[in-house]
Amino acid sequence: MADLQMKLLRKKIQKRSEKNKERKLRQQQQQQEEEDTVKKTTSKVLQKDEPQVDQIDGEDTVTENSSKKKKKKKKRKLDQEDTPTNSSIFNGWMLMLFFAGAFEDQSFASLAELVSENTLKGIKEMGFENMTEIQHKSIRPLLEGRDVLAAAKTGSGKTLAFLIPAIELIYKLRFMPRNGTGVIILSPTRELAMQTYGVLKDLMLHHVHTYGLIMGGSNRSAEAQKLGNGVNILVATPGRLLDHLQNTAGFMYKNLQCLIIDEADRILEVGFEEELKQIIKLLPKKRQTMLFSATQTRKVEDLARISLKKEPLYVGVDDNKETATVEGLEQGYVVCPSEKRFLLLFTFLKKNRKKKLMVFFSSCMSVKFHYELLNYIDLPVMAIHGKQKQTKRTTTFFQFCNADSGILLCTDVAARGLDIPEVDWIVQYDPPDDPKEYIHRVGRTARGINGIGHALLILRPEELGFLRFLKQAKVPLKPLQDNDPKHTSKSI
Repeated sequence: MADLQMKLLRKKIQKRSEKNKERKLRQQQQQQEEEDTVKKTTSKVLQKDEPQVDQIDGEDTVTENSSKKKKKKKKRKLDQEDTPTNSSIFNGWMLMLFFAGAFEDQSFASLAELVSENTLKGIKEMGFENMTEIQHKSIRPLLEGRDVLAAAKTGSGKTLAFLIPAIELIYKLRFMPRNGTGVIILSPTRELAMQTYGVLKDLMLHHVHTYGLIMGGSNRSAEAQKLGNGVNILVATPGRLLDHLQNTAGFMYKNLQCLIIDEADRILEVGFEEELKQIIKLLPKKRQTMLFSATQTRKVEDLARISLKKEPLYVGVDDNKETATVEGLEQGYVVCPSEKRFLLLFTFLKKNRKKKLMVFFSSCMSVKFHYELLNYIDLPVMAIHGKQKQTKRTTTFFQFCNADSGILLCTDVAARGLDIPEVDWIVQYDPPDDPKEYIHRVGRTARGINGIGHALLILRPEELGFLRFLKQAKVPLKPLQDNDPKHTSKSI
């Protein structure tokens, strides 16, 4: 038996070796044929101008063979011309991909198969027709239930990008008040929470699901009662949400389907890191999570690691762009000594008082001082800062939003995410501590798809080093030629 097996193995090996030899011979023949064709074509080119010799004694076998070869060559040439090369196929695919991207429908109407009619009605009534880049890239994967970490410049339309999938999730699951809270949206500030709630209210106009807002400074017992009745979509600030999660017995959050963290980098910056970690621990693990941010920091990446699933989708629409700020924003800086700064500010504000301006200061005390001083010298201004009561902040915020013109003095409380319509100028009386904060401040103007705005940074001679950091952060700033307060306002 062993001998038979050995014989069979030998036969198999012999057969394989014969097959390999045949293959090699074929390859060699093909190579030889290719070389011959190259030689013949070159010789043909060389012999093109030579006179042809006619055969007198009938058709010879040699001439027959040569004519056959010529026909074969022609056929081969035609075949080569007809069959596309790898490079031409690749170029074709690239063109197809380019045209597919160029002519891809980016209107909200293109989401008709994925988004309910009620939501599309709300979008249309709000006056939105086409999606921004962040909306186009993130809405579809979010509707599919994927975890997303999204980074985009301020004013790029992040709010709609997460609200549309959130509403659709609740709509498709047919959430009722008795089911409790299905979606939680976290905002870093009360103003941003109110603004998000306002957009949500407009989108929910044709829906029957419940929605609510909880934040610091509001009536806690009234909020607890609402939560007990069942709020399907909840907008909240981190501190107040954690308070209700820990202390409100009737808060039904065990059916949570989605957690949205808006302005994640800002939430972490203002000291809510511990609260966020506790919130994530308390909430159900089986959920969809969306992290939206204007800038990507190490802290945001750490938060993504603990809150998102193993394979989240990263959506970054500004990663390959040359500048960190939007294209429609004109930015300039002026160098002014300390003793002339207020004169420069007053002259500039007086000249532009018929426009809509926001002036940023480094502290609440500075806002209060300049608010009282400017109003005293008959230049009416409004003010928002962290030391104000919530009712005062809210009324001032909406008053400025609804105004066609006006001057708002503020701290960085108003720098994040707030969508104040048609702001013409952002003036920074004090430079921020961080270039990222500068980007957020100027992000209050030139918002939307074709937004246009202006930004002015006032620097003292000893603060000129800040420009180096702005350059590293891809912020295009132009110096204003004349630093005299009276002339500066004219040149701007």
